[in-house]
Amino acid sequence: MGKYQADAEKLLELVGGKENIAAVTHCATRMRFVLNDPSKADEKSIEDISSVKGMFTNAGQFQVIIGNDVSTFYNDFTAVSGIEGVSKEQGKALAKQNQNMLQRVIAVLAEIFTPLLPAIIVGGLILGFRNLLEGVQIEALGQKIVDGVAMTNADGTPIYQTIVDVSQFWSGVNHFLWLPGEAIFHFLPVGITWSITRKMGTTQILGIVLGITLVSPQLLNAYAVNGTAAADIPFWDFGFAQVNMIGYQAQVIPAMLAAFTLVYLEKFFRPRIPEAVSMIFVPLFSLLPAIFFAHTILGPIGWKIGTGISYIVNAGLESPISWLFSAIFGAVYAPLVITGLHHTTLAIDSQLIADFGTTNLWPMIALSNIAQGAAVFAVLFLHRKDTKEKEISLPSGISSWLGVTEPAMFGINLKYVYPFVAAMIGSGIAGMFSNIMGVRANAIGVGGLPGILAINGNIGGGWFAFTIAMIIAIVVPFVLTIFFRQQGIFNKIDRVGAQVVTPDGAVVDAPEISSANTLPTESTTEELFATANGTVVAITEVSDPVFSQKMMGDGYAVRPTDNHVYSPVYGTVTSVFDTKHAIGILTPGGAEVLVHMGLDTVELKGAPFNVKVKAGDSVTPETEIAEMDLDAVTAAGKQTDILTVLTNAEKVANLEITGLGETTAGKVIGQAEMK
Repeated sequence: MGKYQADAEKLLELVGGKENIAAVTHCATRMRFVLNDPSKADEKSIEDISSVKGMFTNAGQFQVIIGNDVSTFYNDFTAVSGIEGVSKEQGKALAKQNQNMLQRVIAVLAEIFTPLLPAIIVGGLILGFRNLLEGVQIEALGQKIVDGVAMTNADGTPIYQTIVDVSQFWSGVNHFLWLPGEAIFHFLPVGITWSITRKMGTTQILGIVLGITLVSPQLLNAYAVNGTAAADIPFWDFGFAQVNMIGYQAQVIPAMLAAFTLVYLEKFFRPRIPEAVSMIFVPLFSLLPAIFFAHTILGPIGWKIGTGISYIVNAGLESPISWLFSAIFGAVYAPLVITGLHHTTLAIDSQLIADFGTTNLWPMIALSNIAQGAAVFAVLFLHRKDTKEKEISLPSGISSWLGVTEPAMFGINLKYVYPFVAAMIGSGIAGMFSNIMGVRANAIGVGGLPGILAINGNIGGGWFAFTIAMIIAIVVPFVLTIFFRQQGIFNKIDRVGAQVVTPDGAVVDAPEISSANTLPTESTTEELFATANGTVVAITEVSDPVFSQKMMGDGYAVRPTDNHVYSPVYGTVTSVFDTKHAIGILTPGGAEVLVHMGLDTVELKGAPFNVKVKAGDSVTPETEIAEMDLDAVTAAGKQTDILTVLTNAEKVANLEITGLGETTAGKVIGQAEMK
């Protein structure tokens, strides 16, 4: 009988039986199911299985978290079910059967815009800073005439000037920053066409070339079209027809239509053209028609669609019932993040800026970030004696205030529900106030508190009104979170008055007991060491949510600079994964440690790894347990983070990582106190 046979039999029954499983696979920590009918999975009963640490559904896959012994569990599961596994990519493909058309569109939009986010965020920061340099009014002090320049009006009232007016240095900085700031948004179509060809698996350089043809300097700039008489618009004259030479700077939909046309033309011609000449004729027959259609049909149509959407949104936010429109949008933006629909707002915001020069949508998005963070800080205040939750809530709240809300929502607010609702209400009120005051942003990408950099200080209430809106987004969710908890509103699992008995017989309110002190048993301290030369980062900075949200347990990661991987602890090797990318170690104090090399590297089937230990070996921080070919992992499109995770969280009283930053292999970077 296998180690997990009983649990595997239970899981098979609770996911709906063999006939409900379209595919099953696993990674380093999770069983990944594609279910024919996801509603048949009994999640409550699955949680009660002793070897199950949690579950969630993502991209059509039902994922059950097992831990670092998942490969053994998987073998027992396939034995009792008779189902052979599939690759992770095949699983993703099959998972599409559980997604409706809207979900598939959202998934495509997410995959298009996610690679562009770093550039969009940087561009927003740069334009926001330029906004301050050009918008902050400074009173010109001094005599009435200084070096021939008037410093006061004739009546003695002060003249106000901007920072760039009074400082040549900042004027030069402002002028220079136009280059990267405007480039990112003016040439956004190039990024979109590249990202689509990348996502669809076609030739990326053709996507880049197509994007360049949409923003070429030879074309009339899109921003100048409305101010140019029809007779003055340049055109290509083909004798029987003329085509306007108009650029599509900052336009999203024309670029998307053109890119998908290129992709499907390439996919059509590639299998039909002999391989000997495919390098010549596939690009030729794909790129030229895509460029032609982009400037004759797709571009004008896409422009009309994009403009129509932006005018509808803008009209709604400036209509007599704009207060209602903005309150609803401010409240529901956070749920949109859960569904992925928030990716559509990037396209709408970009179009609003292209059509109107500013957007009234982005300020409300920034306020939603702030509201979610405020709710997390309220939970942190309520649970201030819970040291383990503090390790999640503090970085999650800070991250949310800097514009990234997923850790806050999934790690804290959605778990308790009531802070999530409080944040929605606060965001709705703040968004309504912001829009009523006419606040608009010059750029997108900068969320949370830094979002004020993107606000146009000369339109509507400007920076002052947005500051008040930010205060609303902080105060209202914070107060409501406390109120909802005290009154038991939207609150099912964090009720005030719930009591427990401590080992010494005292009866106390459950929230007042520190998770590190509820079981005051004899403890052991384990030292933790760097697994490689490189940079130590908090586990919350890892891009895989299962690790960053500590579903597998707490720990840390090292971003290595060479191929050598060492043990993070003194202990005994308990398992080496078949795919060689993960190793389990048990310490003398009882810590179950998972060393996970790279993210999603299970797909590489062991190719970049040379494991130098086996189950039963004793290891120390001086033991090289594996080599990881960083170049091969990077070339495969994977991240090289080496994670150290303490998977038996119930036995960890306290974890402290003190060595963040540059490190060398074998250096002490923290300690874990075991119960």
